[in-house]
Amino acid sequence: MKRRHVPLLIAAALALTYTAAVPAFAQDQKQPPRVVVVGEGETAIAPDMAIVTLAVMRDAETARAALDQANEAMTAVIAAMKEAGIEARDLQTAGLQINPRYVYPQNGEGEQKPRIVGYEVSNTLTIRVRDISKVGEVIDESVTLGVNQGGSISFVNDDPSAAMTEARKRAVQDATSRARTLAEAAGVELGSIIELSEQAMTPPPMPMATKAFRMEAQADAVPVEAGENTYRVQVNVTFELKQ
Repeated sequence: MKRRHVPLLIAAALALTYTAAVPAFAQDQKQPPRVVVVGEGETAIAPDMAIVTLAVMRDAETARAALDQANEAMTAVIAAMKEAGIEARDLQTAGLQINPRYVYPQNGEGEQKPRIVGYEVSNTLTIRVRDISKVGEVIDESVTLGVNQGGSISFVNDDPSAAMTEARKRAVQDATSRARTLAEAAGVELGSIIELSEQAMTPPPMPMATKAFRMEAQADAVPVEAGENTYRVQVNVTFELKQ
């Protein structure tokens, strides 16, 4: 009985050995020649929205008095923004600070501690202005109503998807052109794409000079230039090379 099972055991062992060798053989196969390139594409478009940051700062002997004065000024600013057509969803309080003001002892006055002589209250408002032509008017009116502390302006696009799509197309075209040049220089033929990945590079905000918020209100609106926003996309593309 044992002799009859010997051939079967040998056959099973050979089958297992062959099965285990198949993956190892597949791993030993060389990868096809390939080239990896980086392509870049960009699109510049005019912004269609501005994000403006305004601040009201008031000081008084007590925190209560300083807060009341800041509240009065900011309430007037918000009411004027709504009257100018700015929607409530585009108005957001960005910060509220209450800080004491100290007087420090001069040399020779002993170990006297600093004294609180008053309080400063700063209320910051962020406004999305969807009509860029009104940005100058918004700043001018805000200064007239009590804005007296530095801020900033960022020009953005509400929906940059179309610009990003065009930038992606240009990035892939750039990568293909680079890969074709490399293949021709190496004397080989460019094949199909094996792998493709994207690295988006959105434009940084474009802050304006903060001195515009410290100036006195003028008869004409504050001059503002929006410029353009550039959207950039970078792609990594791997091409197969035909020999």
